[in-house]
Amino acid sequence: MRLYWGSASPFVRKVMVTAHELGVQDSIERLDSAAHPVQRDNRIAAFNPLAKVPAAMTADGIALYDSRVICEYLDAQAGGGLFPAPGPLRWTALRRQALADGVLDAALLIRYERLARPEAQQSPGWIEAQSAKIADGLDAMAADLPASGCADIGAISYGCALGWLDFRFPDLDWRDGRGGLAAWQAEFDQRPAMAATRPFA
Repeated sequence: MRLYWGSASPFVRKVMVTAHELGVQDSIERLDSAAHPVQRDNRIAAFNPLAKVPAAMTADGIALYDSRVICEYLDAQAGGGLFPAPGPLRWTALRRQALADGVLDAALLIRYERLARPEAQQSPGWIEAQSAKIADGLDAMAADLPASGCADIGAISYGCALGWLDFRFPDLDWRDGRGGLAAWQAEFDQRPAMAATRPFA
């Protein structure tokens, strides 16, 4: 599989953590990209018309995007394990993935507001509203922790979201008042798949 990749993307990281957990990381050819909210990278658009990463192409020519689809594809190809079978465990894992992705979406909107718009045109109200979503999402994560040792797609999504907040929002101090979530993240972050995929600019 070929994958348009970005070293700092939390959604790309989720794909790569999934690949490492499944032991298939060496089967992925990583393609450089320059994804940007305003300046489209048309190379990515060959795989994903939205020109967003991650975007993949399978060996038999199937285009896959976004991270949720690519992760489930990798899991299915490897025989399963990270996406539980239909039932309560699956719905919990998928809910956690959606929650973590939503926290990332709000954080990315703040980053894009600051990165892509001149300071005089930035909206404090917009940033405040997205910050509230992040705080509420983190509180929900803290109240819905995966079990110790769990490494399903919900846990992977939590770990990648929290790692990206540390990477891009070091002043957020999301651990304050969320000791259980902080302890969970500290343990999960020691997994080899997390260590092998740390974001960098």
